[in-house]
Amino acid sequence: MASHIVGYPRMGPKRELKFALESFWDGKSSADDLKKVSADLRSSIWKQMSDAGIKYIPSNTFSYYDQVLDTTAMLGAVPPRYGWTGGEIGFDTYFSMARGNASVPAMEMTKWFDTNYHFIVPELGPDVKFSYASHKAVEEYKEAKALGVDTVPVLVGPVSYLLLSKPAKGVEKSFSLISLLDKILPIYKEVVAELKAAGASWIQFDEPTLVKDLESHQLQAFTSAYSHLESSLSGLNVLVETYFADVPAEAFKTLTSLEGVTGFGFDLVRGTKTLDLIKGGFPSGKYLFAGVVDGRNIWANDAAASLSILQSLEGIVGKDKVVVSSSCSLLHTAVDLVNETKLDKELKSWLAFAAQKVVEVNALAKALDGRKDEAFFSANAAAQASRKSSPRVTNEAVQKAAAALKSSDHRRATNVSARLDAQQKKLKLPILPTTTIGSFPQTMDLRRVRREFKAKKRIMSRLLRMKSTKVVKLQEELDIDVLVHGEPERNDMVEYFGEQLSGFAFTVNGWVQSYGSRCVKPPIIFGDVSRPKPMTVFWSSMAQSMTARPMKGMLTGPVTILNWSFVRNDQPRFETCYQIALAIKDEVEDLEKAGINVIQIDEAALREGLPLRKSEEAFYLEWAVHSFRITNCGVADTTQIHTHMCYSNFNDIIHSIIDMDADVITIENSRSDEKLLSVFREGVKYGAGIGPGVYDIHSPRIPSTEEIADRVNKMLLVLETNILWVNPDCGLKTRKYTEVKPALQNMVAATKLIRTQLSSAK
Repeated sequence: MASHIVGYPRMGPKRELKFALESFWDGKSSADDLKKVSADLRSSIWKQMSDAGIKYIPSNTFSYYDQVLDTTAMLGAVPPRYGWTGGEIGFDTYFSMARGNASVPAMEMTKWFDTNYHFIVPELGPDVKFSYASHKAVEEYKEAKALGVDTVPVLVGPVSYLLLSKPAKGVEKSFSLISLLDKILPIYKEVVAELKAAGASWIQFDEPTLVKDLESHQLQAFTSAYSHLESSLSGLNVLVETYFADVPAEAFKTLTSLEGVTGFGFDLVRGTKTLDLIKGGFPSGKYLFAGVVDGRNIWANDAAASLSILQSLEGIVGKDKVVVSSSCSLLHTAVDLVNETKLDKELKSWLAFAAQKVVEVNALAKALDGRKDEAFFSANAAAQASRKSSPRVTNEAVQKAAAALKSSDHRRATNVSARLDAQQKKLKLPILPTTTIGSFPQTMDLRRVRREFKAKKRIMSRLLRMKSTKVVKLQEELDIDVLVHGEPERNDMVEYFGEQLSGFAFTVNGWVQSYGSRCVKPPIIFGDVSRPKPMTVFWSSMAQSMTARPMKGMLTGPVTILNWSFVRNDQPRFETCYQIALAIKDEVEDLEKAGINVIQIDEAALREGLPLRKSEEAFYLEWAVHSFRITNCGVADTTQIHTHMCYSNFNDIIHSIIDMDADVITIENSRSDEKLLSVFREGVKYGAGIGPGVYDIHSPRIPSTEEIADRVNKMLLVLETNILWVNPDCGLKTRKYTEVKPALQNMVAATKLIRTQLSSAK
């Protein structure tokens, strides 16, 4: 029986690619050095899967930034501002699109469906001249073949690529991106022809947009695309892969009717309803790639339950037509449990990272083929039983408190307008107050301090106080109005809070790629959550004592902690979120008692968790927004509650954002061509404070005073002066001080310029 992996993590078990990329970007290593590290990682990945017995091993899932940007390069769809004149796209053009450069900004970046992974959004229009400009897919297939591994090249499918794109600047927003299908299909045909010539026998098209609510003309585009590709695909086995949710009935019908397609892949972990569609009718003679091993979480597969599902599917589609697969790319999970030396034996037995999931997939395939590994299944059953019965998972007091939350909607007693008046009397801020989002650069020196002195708390506290003093002094010199302490004690905002909450566990090397070289180490929520003691009060109080200006207390909100963690799968997500909300509520109230008058509760990932199907959105938004309100419902009117959101499309949930009832929201705006402002142009009334980001912190580019002033003036066309804040798009920890200081200087200078203009106009 065959086994298949949709995709695999790229960074390496110890983030080898991250360090190679950053060394290259800093000019410390060459392009050849970067390519050598990358080739070594790919070779290791292919060998690992081959040795594990995986039959269908993916290639072209490796990327220097993201797979959608790779497809943009393959199609030669480079926006004119990058000055590309044709030929094979090299690192300069590729990374300029991703990160910007000294003269032009980066392309928009947004979340990949409902994950914490990001992709660079293609900018397309009727005048784009597509050309075959990156041969990466073919080169990686040949590279694997030279190592003795016959892989399945993976391409982002043509329809999903267009549906994930946006009209370029200057192109009508109503422009039909699907109309470009006939222009990109010839390039896909060229790629397919080269892969066939190189010896490929299978090819995988990822078409994840099929799980979304698509209109009839969009579904028709899939039929048209694969009909046009059919002759080119002749002689190849073709897999169309979907993931992240159920495939709607109409999409299932369209998908399984595609011409020239050999097999269909489904996520049967998050898409359990798809099972009913398969049982209702699956095309005869086609392969079913059954995604029963979760590619998005780190819990060990329930092997007995998965085998039962596979056996039932075998009875429907045929004995040799079921291929055991991961539910999606393993990109979204950590790399290898072997590297975890600090997790206890019991907890470790409950987990499976990417390397272990490869083993799970193959063990299930062998069992389905009548070659069951009894020792593997016995150990798996024991681990499942251990997790269900372990006393460390359950806290009855926490469960009771969370259950009681449903009896109230937890709104603050006074409306936001009255609260803002009370806060202004206390804070006495100027118009267009300036602030930053929280973090300041996380230098190698700072990381070394945390690593070397973690066990020596007195020494670490003194050193981190010095770092915080530097950040506070810098902000005062820059004349920023509401300060932050720079979060020197935190490597990652979710990890930091999780370390201090019960019910969480932490890894040493459980890194997951977020975008480019940016990696995060999600906590593992294995049990009921509570806060044993204050988490940030010491640091916030210390920072406030250094300045007379308002100092923000910095917290991560419950929905973001949830969405940026590996969450327990033995109870509904909203129940876990309510537990986290109660813990953060305790912290908010302790900060207020300590004299912190501005408290930021980041909900950067609220939009990220929005279900992919419209029918499921209302329930999610109800409990997610409720969870945020729980955290701050008990504070005084004079305590100003901020929240922050980043890198998603917020326009469709603006009314839920308003319902969060925060006093001030800071939100990503600059990298997405300021499309957030279109909501307010269309008449949405927003009475709370709002700070749409005035520059993109994920690019090393330093914006000018004039550029920032122009952005602020555009905001003032649709927002009242008394509610507008001026701030960067996001936290500054990924940048260097040599970039941060001039950018913030320009931001403050632009704000003062506009204040003067507004004062003169009175």
